[in-house]
Amino acid sequence: MVILGGFLLIQGFALFSIIYRTSITFLILLIMTRLLGKKQLSHLTFFNYVTGITIGSIASEIVSKPDIHLVSGLTSLIWWTLLTMLVGFIGIKSAKARIVIDGEPTILIRDGLIIDSALAKTRLNLDDLSMMLRERDAFSIKEIEYAILEPHGKLSVLKKAEYQPATKKDVRTTIIRPRFIPSEIISDGKYVEKNLEELKISRTWVERQLEKAGIHSIENVFYAELQSDGSLHIDQRDSKP
Repeated sequence: MVILGGFLLIQGFALFSIIYRTSITFLILLIMTRLLGKKQLSHLTFFNYVTGITIGSIASEIVSKPDIHLVSGLTSLIWWTLLTMLVGFIGIKSAKARIVIDGEPTILIRDGLIIDSALAKTRLNLDDLSMMLRERDAFSIKEIEYAILEPHGKLSVLKKAEYQPATKKDVRTTIIRPRFIPSEIISDGKYVEKNLEELKISRTWVERQLEKAGIHSIENVFYAELQSDGSLHIDQRDSKP
């Protein structure tokens, strides 16, 4: 019994240690990702991508390997994050440093002609280029005015004027500017107060729109969205198409 009790005590301590290490690492990682900002989260460049993977790897090592001292692991995590922030700050202040850190766009196609040296520089072959063009709805190179490989690895394509889709301005159609950005007003039977305040819309106005739609209680609304023209799209609970 004594041996069993000691074994259970050791196991309980190990479990507590894992939960403790995981919780602390989780909180620190949450703070660090918020400090790094949206650019890091969106993986805009290869550097951002590698940094994100490394931060995740350090966090997983801290959690999964008890032999790594918690303070040492968290120090590595925090210091790596601070270095990433420092590099980002340098990139903001210096255009030359930004090119070194993030790279710069490379023109692959100009006026329907492929630039061979640019392909070689970016280590792309013709099949890679064709695939990337198709992903941008461009199936013929002669349609392309410019194709530019961005630092994050995606291809930006500008088609020649004759191959671009007609806009409302081209066909002289009346252009109606949107009054609002489509925004969530009601979610799961509750008002989204933040959006109401930002859009300067009152609950009274929303209730009138609901009454016009034959809805007398907000609890019957699963989702409601303000449209760009000022109308309200309403999705009732258990509504069927």
